[in-house]
Amino acid sequence: MSDDALGQEFLTHKVLVFRGQHLTPDEHVRAARIFGEPFRHPTAIEDEANPLVYPYNVRETGKASTWHIGGLWRNPPFSIESLTYQEVPELGGHTLWADLQAAYDDLSEPVKHLLESVNAVYDADAANYAQDSKRDGVRETIEHPVVLRHPDTGRPGLFISSSALGLTGVTADEGKAILPFLLGHASSPNYTIRFGWRPGDFVLWDNLATWHYAVDDYGDGPRAYRKVIVGR
Repeated sequence: MSDDALGQEFLTHKVLVFRGQHLTPDEHVRAARIFGEPFRHPTAIEDEANPLVYPYNVRETGKASTWHIGGLWRNPPFSIESLTYQEVPELGGHTLWADLQAAYDDLSEPVKHLLESVNAVYDADAANYAQDSKRDGVRETIEHPVVLRHPDTGRPGLFISSSALGLTGVTADEGKAILPFLLGHASSPNYTIRFGWRPGDFVLWDNLATWHYAVDDYGDGPRAYRKVIVGR
């Protein structure tokens, strides 16, 4: 399959899975580069073999078991995230992705109209999103629209993460009602897929059209992987 065809499949399906690739760090970067230019994170721990690769071992860095979108500390956020897995638990440790564009499609027209003028507020400190961050308070914030028109397709979708501190464009009381509704709606099983990892798997996803959740159901089992990010 050509690079252009792969790119079109990615925009259509939003998550691509390549089983049993066992990519080296350099190969991981080359694979991600088919879809865009890899991004050097300012605070993430870098792999010794390639500074565009970020290694994670949950026994050392901790777990991130919430529905979230990557890179909300910057504007624009990451466009693509990708993982290659080296170790997986014997049972569990799956990842969920939810289609935020499909979730938007099912909202009523009045709600869609309301959300056009609403932003979500997030922590703007990149260090608070790094491996094993202590997150000792929010000093600076950044806003992102809760409805995002995809830069490559123009298709609208929800753009909301569980780390949202609140909403602007509505009153505080309205925000307290709307935000939980959006988070619950966007994580509905109607829009969700579940993936069970094997060592060597390579998966990449559209960070502007999906959000994801690492299921914490494997106790102290192993979970080691490498990440490459694509930015704009």
